[in-house]
Amino acid sequence: MAFTLPAYHAPPFHEPPLAQAPLARFAPAPQDGVAPEGFHATSVFPEFLQLQPGVWRLLRNSRMDCLVVRQPGGELAVLEPRLLKAGDLVALGRRENGEDGIYLHTAAFGPPAEQAEKFAFRTQQSRESSFSIDYDQLYELLAFERQHGFIVWVLGPALVFDADARRAMAALIEQGYAHAVLAGNALATHDLEAALLGTALGLDIYSQHRATQGHYHHLEVINRVRGLGGIQQAVDQGLIQDGVIRACLRKGLPLVLAGSIRDDGPLPGVLADVYQAQDRMRQQLCQATTVLALATQLHAIAAGNLTPSYQVEPSGRVRPVYFYTVDMSEFAAHKLANRGSLTARAVLTNVQDFVVNLARGLGVQGCPLSLEPGQEPLG
Repeated sequence: MAFTLPAYHAPPFHEPPLAQAPLARFAPAPQDGVAPEGFHATSVFPEFLQLQPGVWRLLRNSRMDCLVVRQPGGELAVLEPRLLKAGDLVALGRRENGEDGIYLHTAAFGPPAEQAEKFAFRTQQSRESSFSIDYDQLYELLAFERQHGFIVWVLGPALVFDADARRAMAALIEQGYAHAVLAGNALATHDLEAALLGTALGLDIYSQHRATQGHYHHLEVINRVRGLGGIQQAVDQGLIQDGVIRACLRKGLPLVLAGSIRDDGPLPGVLADVYQAQDRMRQQLCQATTVLALATQLHAIAAGNLTPSYQVEPSGRVRPVYFYTVDMSEFAAHKLANRGSLTARAVLTNVQDFVVNLARGLGVQGCPLSLEPGQEPLG
């Protein structure tokens, strides 16, 4: 069954009370990085501002906790507060149902609201939930997005602790199911450790047996790569012959490695400036149509807050952005929703099993346990 995007339902701007709504108000920023009193903060949902009577402008790339700036040509920009310049015209208003000329549209793609039950079982996802439909939907979604979208993966290091998962992820990248990858020093370091030494944090990535002095392995890898000048040089010289990072470089994908206070090394190319990393992540996530965050709680929350819940295509069509977070922990999965990324869908499972099953279901060649012709995918 082919995937089709859901219909977009525009707000009823011609009906009361929106038909009588005032124009949006703006005030200049008093100094660099400082917003005027009463500033309006954005969310991940579609937001409209009424600039002229009956003319409502949809924000592009809206995301959590940003400001709306009216530019000299009349365009609306969504900016982090730290990027404000003195004199920038910033939108004002805290009411979001039209009273301040601002409308937050939370039901842009949803069906008509169903009658809510006063009592029901299993209203939230948990480890007892069935995720078969999530897999089936992902097979269809990713097959569509491979050709028509922009798929961003946010990867935690546990992904490369397993030989099959590492090989499956590399195959997904090689065969076009990724357009950008966001990760940290640990993912890259342990992927390169697996390529060079067959271990991750000193444990064999297949047998999980501990190597002698394995706790040195990741430090040895960082040291060798730094000595060569960087990851690309290590790949070019044949030192790295497989893995997730090599697949990204071979495909020419944007690869954003955000640093952490606890990083060893780090590897060359890891962004030590947190705001530089945020800017680079935002560049990719503002293009995203599907995001998959695997086994990385804090990175997933960061990505979720930087990602709009919708995209406006060049044709003017408004479409949803799909966001999946995969983790074994209910707490980690639900933390993202608790930080404002209400459109994220959680899949509670082991990340290694998830990636292998996903690659199998997509029929990716070269991944472990590839489906035979006529064999049904898991789901």
